[in-house]
Amino acid sequence: MSAGPRLGAIVLAGGRATRLDGADKPLLDVGGRSLLARAADAAVAVGAADLTVVGPESPLDAVGTPVRWVREDPPFGGPAAAIVAALAATAAAEAPEWTLVLAGDLPHADEAARLLVADLDLFPADTDGVCLADASGRPQWLTGVYRTRALREAAPALPDRGRDAAVRALLDDLAVAVLRAPAHVTDDVDTWEDLHRARRRFASAPSPSTAEEAPR
Repeated sequence: MSAGPRLGAIVLAGGRATRLDGADKPLLDVGGRSLLARAADAAVAVGAADLTVVGPESPLDAVGTPVRWVREDPPFGGPAAAIVAALAATAAAEAPEWTLVLAGDLPHADEAARLLVADLDLFPADTDGVCLADASGRPQWLTGVYRTRALREAAPALPDRGRDAAVRALLDDLAVAVLRAPAHVTDDVDTWEDLHRARRRFASAPSPSTAEEAPR
């Protein structure tokens, strides 16, 4: 498509977190890492050479690739507006072939990213992307990987730069496959109970050293 990298990523971290009493949700700790760091780490781990975070600039450990911070204008315009703003921050000639889109409130962003890019080379030419589905089969558009060209061509059709538009409106004309994922992979953190549940899950998971020592 261009001289840009093969895979880039957009992490959406600019919501109001109204059901969390306005807490700085991306910086909430789950399993010793912030939700934002988990999403950024996940993107880099699957090969994203270009990372854009849409939201207020926040502390973020070095993740192995430069991080570009942008905001939709005006702020809090919704995820579609955030994606449009992220796309506009990169020149077409430098845009990646594929763009991984991750909500910034996914405790298991690493598993989601691996599932999404596992078969990237096998997608038919007429497939514009794939997103994961939750346990009920409902597509989770903000956990997906899409051809950047298709996103960039769709973005201008949204009025007011996507402000308050549904993400589905951005993807309406794209051929997006939906991949069913294990239930926990698409779980996000919208409420305090969600956060407590995620923390309990990580607390009960075996540590890497324990898993390595377990008998086979």
